[in-house]
Amino acid sequence: MKKYLALFLTMVMSVSVLAGCGGGEEAAPAEDTAAERTTFTVGFDAEYPPYGYRTDDGDYAGFDLDLAAEVCARNGWELIKQPIDWNAKDMELKSGAIDCIWNGFTMTGRESEYLFSEPYVDNSIVYVVRADSDIQTEADLAGKNVITQAGSSALTALQSEEKADVVATFAALDEIADYNTAFMNLEAGTNDAIAVDIGVAQFQLTTKADKFRMLEEPLSTEQYGIGFRLDDQELRDTVQATLDEMVEDGTFMEIASNYADYNLDQMVCLGK
Repeated sequence: MKKYLALFLTMVMSVSVLAGCGGGEEAAPAEDTAAERTTFTVGFDAEYPPYGYRTDDGDYAGFDLDLAAEVCARNGWELIKQPIDWNAKDMELKSGAIDCIWNGFTMTGRESEYLFSEPYVDNSIVYVVRADSDIQTEADLAGKNVITQAGSSALTALQSEEKADVVATFAALDEIADYNTAFMNLEAGTNDAIAVDIGVAQFQLTTKADKFRMLEEPLSTEQYGIGFRLDDQELRDTVQATLDEMVEDGTFMEIASNYADYNLDQMVCLGK
């Protein structure tokens, strides 16, 4: 009898200890708060100068990456620059492979899909043609082969109802993985025009003004923001507060001034 009583008491004590530790429920994993964070992984298109691109020495640079580096320095985080396939950006973000999409990321039309920072750049979508082209206006693109980046804001603009009649006149609207290849196609004559963000266009024209030119009238206008997961409010707010500090002490414009050749210092809208 004593043997069975001892066994019963042992079982009761074991259950009590388990109940005391977990209340009968599995403990939830600790939340990764901004205060506990040690790294910050930025997803970007490495073929999108001047916002993000690969340098000749194999490093990654650009206006957005410079901003992210300063944000990390002020928060004690290690910046991880993660180049991504732009078409896979949603999967990369939702899976947790990256913490945000920060690379000339258009807010317009995506406001319900991401938790955005405040807009920091006013952007325009423009057409670029060869310097010797007879194309002067959007109407002149009738019967021409136009190209843009797959998944880009330029493609979204061209696929809008507002531009449906214009696009219907194109001989073709091609999509390509990156703008560097699009400009090579334009130079080679495979395509007649590129629909592209003005910052990217100006980057190309800075070194190849004899090969390309922009049409005067923009295709559309928009704003850039940093895209976070919808449930990452704390991280978003921490990054935004840091950017606001950078605007206040002048660091934001100092970084933008490094890209004055592409008029980025004129396109900044945060704090204005």
